[in-house]
Amino acid sequence: MVKRFLITTALEETWREDVPVLFLGEWCRLYEHKEKWQKMDAEVAPYHWDDRKKLYQDYLYLQNIYEDLLVELSGQLNVLHNVNHSVRYWRILVGPWLGYFIQMLFDRWIMLQRVVADYEITGVRIILDNGRGLIPNDMNDFSRLFVSDEWNELIFGELLSLMNIPIEWVEGRVNKYALPPQETNKASYKQRLGSVLRRVADGIFGAVSTNREYFFIASYLPIKQNILLQLRLGQIPKLWRSVFVPPVVAPNFETRKQQTNPASAINNFTSIARVMLHRHIPTAYSEGYQNLIALTHKLSWPQSPKAIFTANSYSSDDVFKAWAADKVERGTPLVIAQHGGNYGMALWGFTETHQIAIADKFLTWGWVETNQQKLIPVGSIKTFGKSQATDKNGGALLVETTIPKLSYHMYSIPVANQWLSYFEDQCRFVEALPQELRDHLLVRLYSQDYGWCQRQRWQGRHPLVRLDDGYVPISSLIRKSRLYISSYNATTYLESLVLNVPTIMFWNTEHWEVRDSAKPFFEKLKSVGIFHETPEGAARQMALIWDDIDSWWLSEETQAVRREFCRVYAHIPERPLVILAKTLRNIASDGSLGTAQN
Repeated sequence: MVKRFLITTALEETWREDVPVLFLGEWCRLYEHKEKWQKMDAEVAPYHWDDRKKLYQDYLYLQNIYEDLLVELSGQLNVLHNVNHSVRYWRILVGPWLGYFIQMLFDRWIMLQRVVADYEITGVRIILDNGRGLIPNDMNDFSRLFVSDEWNELIFGELLSLMNIPIEWVEGRVNKYALPPQETNKASYKQRLGSVLRRVADGIFGAVSTNREYFFIASYLPIKQNILLQLRLGQIPKLWRSVFVPPVVAPNFETRKQQTNPASAINNFTSIARVMLHRHIPTAYSEGYQNLIALTHKLSWPQSPKAIFTANSYSSDDVFKAWAADKVERGTPLVIAQHGGNYGMALWGFTETHQIAIADKFLTWGWVETNQQKLIPVGSIKTFGKSQATDKNGGALLVETTIPKLSYHMYSIPVANQWLSYFEDQCRFVEALPQELRDHLLVRLYSQDYGWCQRQRWQGRHPLVRLDDGYVPISSLIRKSRLYISSYNATTYLESLVLNVPTIMFWNTEHWEVRDSAKPFFEKLKSVGIFHETPEGAARQMALIWDDIDSWWLSEETQAVRREFCRVYAHIPERPLVILAKTLRNIASDGSLGTAQN
């Protein structure tokens, strides 16, 4: 066996080029630096979740660990803050972070366990923690950190230390304040004006709101539909916005250290997770919790809302979560609406499970499950009141996606280096098209690159294909297209189907697993040429229909299948706001909702 030096991330100050090396994953090898790593005597460790059956089984295993640790952490936070909140309260506030963190931590730990067992590792370099660490302020901050090489490199280093693996510490950048900020420090005039107008609007909303009314935030409804719904419910419409947690409290590392027992965490993942979660829990839930609660008391939001309605604020909006968790404990029902695709069809998904768990009712785009009483099918709220024009003489739009270089929360999608397989499928699609059709193709890149260098990869493989960087709204691009091509199982094709835009879909079904209840619907989409399991099949369909798309798309057979699929996964009822208003009234009047359940 060749002895190799372990490299855990793309941070090149931790690399060695003078000895054989082992890259822990493809995430270490940035495409834009390939001239460097291609010259190295290097091997890439096999990725454990390339075994998708193991991935699913690990998800089920981690869900059990999550539930156990959530109960433990809830009790510890109650003691720390001298409160007596329910597990449901802490599930609403802390649950998203805890679930993400456990799932990411397990992935990093297993990879280290495997390479230490399967390779003769000669050493590893880790950037020295300068004492400030990469501790997130809140969930929003955590979402920025966990996609960075700096945060992941620090996690690998701490896990190696717990495994008693010798480390060569090197000077470098480790604190989060040295990372590129999410936004520039100097806000533009429009941004400053927008901030002022939002504060003014919130003041006006607070002045005209009552303590007993429906509360809407990040509802996913189009603005006009949101306003009309609130009018139908008999209240003055308000467009409440998120309030961000100010970074005012630094982590207390001495206190955090006292809550851990590293000696017990060598080989047992649950013990390792206990140690690491106390080290890395966001300050908003620990040192800054009292400040967070004080901030919720200053809000002009209703004191005793009839119901709380959101689609997007359940995860990263900690001010909302703290406020909502308190209202739920006092009897207010929490209503969460589905905010995108993959729901109801993916074989597994943490965020879907979490949202249903914290909600009194979960509003779906049409699907139901016999064993889940919380689900209410109201329709695709994002497309209520919308329409979409196309151009019969336009081009074809292929919409792309990316994922973080390392795993994050778990659901049925490609994971980590599997994005490279996804990208290869996109190239195969283009290569299977006749040259004439390639000239009509526009590839819309995903706006977040996550270090995959999408544009450079496309230009290297297909330099003549036109690219869009992903900032123009998809609706504007579809307006200039005759055909929409979806390459992943998410929101966009549900919108195109329900808005009756000619659509072709293709993806690797081994990376986008669906539950048994969804399989018959995808089989029917396959039967009429909408869905394809190979890029070549999708390319053949595009070539077949290109000169007369309407004959295929508007045929009774194709439309019948489209309508049946949309009825379950992207439905728009005849009177959507009437149905939604009635649903909310019924939820608000149900005295059994909003109790302090788990």
